[in-house]
Amino acid sequence: MDSKINIQAPVKDNYEMNGNNEEVTDQLLPPPNSVSAKTDEKKKLNPALIIAVWISLSSSVIIYNKYILSTLDFPFPIFLTTFHLVFATIGTRVLARTTHLLDGLSNVQMTMDRWLKSIVPIGALFSASLIFSNMAYLTLSVSFIQMLKAFTSVAVLGMSVLMGLETPTQRTLVIVVCISAGVALASVGEIAFDLGGFICQALGIAFEAARLVAIQKLLHGLKMDPLVSLYWFAPVCATLNACLVPFYEGWAPIELAYERLGVFVLLSNASCAFCLNIAVVFLIGCASSLVLTLSGVLKDILLVVGSVVLLGSVVTFTQIVGYAIALIGLFVFKTPLPVMQEYVAKMKAAIGMR
Repeated sequence: MDSKINIQAPVKDNYEMNGNNEEVTDQLLPPPNSVSAKTDEKKKLNPALIIAVWISLSSSVIIYNKYILSTLDFPFPIFLTTFHLVFATIGTRVLARTTHLLDGLSNVQMTMDRWLKSIVPIGALFSASLIFSNMAYLTLSVSFIQMLKAFTSVAVLGMSVLMGLETPTQRTLVIVVCISAGVALASVGEIAFDLGGFICQALGIAFEAARLVAIQKLLHGLKMDPLVSLYWFAPVCATLNACLVPFYEGWAPIELAYERLGVFVLLSNASCAFCLNIAVVFLIGCASSLVLTLSGVLKDILLVVGSVVLLGSVVTFTQIVGYAIALIGLFVFKTPLPVMQEYVAKMKAAIGMR
């Protein structure tokens, strides 16, 4: 359950906003100009250390959630997500009063009209994304879900084109075909394929794409870093999710939470997800967009490997080939064309080509 709480950034540079999902929809990171006033201070930190912490936390949240939902036999993803969001709501308010991490709040003019017309509908899309994505963890392996998430960028691009925010080019069309083919191949190679879980993950990706595009339409020009966005979206999402728990999961999760999980597991799981958001704030302030892209690809690979080693997921050769194709497509998609051309030129020079 990748409570990835993601927020405002350009369509092609979206980033993780929370760790329940993974990422929620995990995905891309914002350019340096979207960082808050503490950027210079964060750049003093060792980028390698911050990247290592981010990868560790992001992977840990996903594997931890899968462990809770499956191994500990607690099949209540809506409740678990709601608990994460309540924890995040309280945590951001404590940080706002005790640290400078949410100084960006002063730059956001939040009116009741903007809250009702922008925050609430985006929060609703985010809640739907988290719910369906986390439901997929009940029947699909972490490795396969991670492979399917490679399609998120394609979904965002497609929805952006439909909404008139992006214009497709020959390059992007080729990349879309590459990523789609890779994900399709990975799906064909999945041994423990479950149609219900696949549909849930597909819906999660669709709602995540809709949320990211809605951010572009409804919050255009409003810059919020991960924690500031979490400050505003977490209470909305927590409230919406809490309203669904009694209807879809009943009182069972409340009755079984202490028995099957205990206070330590609940709090450590939510803390891990919340710390991921803090790590993202420092991450986007100490590394370039290219480094962030490479870090994201490395994290995805390590997460698949971790799923195999720690959770016993089975990955076939067909899936490895398909996922490799999708990752190559994602890397090209996320890397600016001039930078990619420079890399190609260096590779040609290295092998004696002009």
